[in-house]
Amino acid sequence: MEEPLVRPRSLVREAAALRTGESGLPAHVDRLCARIEHVDPLIRAFVSEPGRHARLSAEARALAARYPDPAAAPPLFGVPVGVKDIVHVDGLPTHAGSALPPGVLAGPQATVVDRLRAAGALVAGKTVTAEFASSAPGPTRNPHNPAHTPGGSSSGSAAAVAAGLVPLAIGTQTVASVVRPAAYCGVVGFRSTHGRIPIDGVIPNAPSFDTLGVLTSDLAGAALAASLLCDGWQEAGDGPPPVLGVPVGPYLERAEPQALKAFREQLDRLAAAGLTIRRVDLLPDFEQLARHLRTIGRFELARAHADWFTRFGALYRPETAAAVRHGQGVDPEDREAALRARAHFRDRLAEETGRAGVDLWLAPAATGPAPLGLDGTGDGMMCLPWSYAGLPALSLPAGPADDGLPLGLQVVGAAGADEKLLAGAALLERALVPGPGSTGG
Repeated sequence: MEEPLVRPRSLVREAAALRTGESGLPAHVDRLCARIEHVDPLIRAFVSEPGRHARLSAEARALAARYPDPAAAPPLFGVPVGVKDIVHVDGLPTHAGSALPPGVLAGPQATVVDRLRAAGALVAGKTVTAEFASSAPGPTRNPHNPAHTPGGSSSGSAAAVAAGLVPLAIGTQTVASVVRPAAYCGVVGFRSTHGRIPIDGVIPNAPSFDTLGVLTSDLAGAALAASLLCDGWQEAGDGPPPVLGVPVGPYLERAEPQALKAFREQLDRLAAAGLTIRRVDLLPDFEQLARHLRTIGRFELARAHADWFTRFGALYRPETAAAVRHGQGVDPEDREAALRARAHFRDRLAEETGRAGVDLWLAPAATGPAPLGLDGTGDGMMCLPWSYAGLPALSLPAGPADDGLPLGLQVVGAAGADEKLLAGAALLERALVPGPGSTGG
C-alpha cells in the first residue's frame, strides 16, 4: 500500500522515546533517511544532499558515544531537525533557494543551530526556502495536495513536518513566512517576539522584521522547542484563562469567506468552552500599516543584497530582482519615517490592548486555504500587523476548508510574552480539539 504523504510526528513523544533508549539512534537514523528518500521526491521539502545517510549515521554515532546513557542526555537527544536554507549550519552549504555560486553566501553557524545541537538535535538537512526568503517560490509541494502551494517562505520546513520527515523544523518570518505555511500545511507554526531568538547566522531579508520560529505537529512540541531556543525563557505560571480579542474592521475583511466562516465557528467553540471574547475595532489604518511595512522591508532587502545583487543580479529570479530594485528606489528618509510610524503603532497597539483587557488576539492565520498552483506562496496579509509590531504569534491547526485543505487559527501575544502566548494557546487547543472522553464543543 502506498505510504501516506501526511504523517506528522510528535516532537515530545519522539524526544522521550530517544532519551529512554526505546528508539535506538542507528535504527532511528535509518528510518528517517528511508522516509526522506521515499517521500521527499514527491514533495521536495529538503534541499538535495548526497551522502545524507552517511553524514547522519556518523553524527548519531558521535552523539551516542558522548551520551552513553540516553536518560542523561539533553532534551532533544537524537531528534532530527530541518533547518531553513537561509540559516547557516556548519558542514552544510547555504544556497537560500538561489542560483548564486556555491560559497558566496557562506557564514558562521547560526546561534539557533548552536542551541539545537547543544540540546542534542541532529540536523536532518536544509529545508527549501523561497529565494532569499522573499516571494519567488521553491519547488516544495503541499503534502495535503501536491497541486497546491505549501506557502512560504518557510515552505520546506512546514511540508517536512506535515509529511513526518522530521518532528521539528526551523523557519523564519519577515511578514508571514512561518504562520502562513503552517496554516496551509496543517501544522503548528510559532514565531517568537522579534529578537527573542538570536538571528545571527541567518541571511537577512528585512532585519527590522526578520524573526526565527519553529514548526511542529502540535503545540506541546512548539513549547518544548521554544523553551530551548528563546532567550531568557521562564515557564508561565498558572493564571486565569486569557481574554481573547477579535480585531474587527478592514483587516479581518481581507480574509476569504470560507476562512471567515471557519473563524466564526472557532470563536463559537471557544465561547462555548467558557472563554471570554471581545470584539475590538483595532486596525482601521491597516492599509497604511501595509505601506509602511513595504517601505521598510524593500529598503532593507536592497541594503542586505547590495553587494550580491551588484555582482550576481542576473542570477536572481524576476520576483526577487524586482523587490531589490524597488528597495533601491526607496528614499532613506521615507524608511526612517516608516520606522517612526511603526514605533507609534506599537505603543498604540499596546495601549488599546490594555484598554480592551485583551490577553491574546485571534484571527485567521491566512486569508484562506493553500491556493492551487506552485507559482506563488499565498497572501500574507493576515500576519502583517503582528509582524509589523514584532509580536509573538502562532498558527493552530483549525480543521479543513470546504476543499479539505487545512486552515489555521492565528493567536497573537504581547511583546516578550511568548511563554504566556504558548500557555494560553494550549487552552485554546484543548477547546478546539477536545480529547478522548471530552464532552466539550
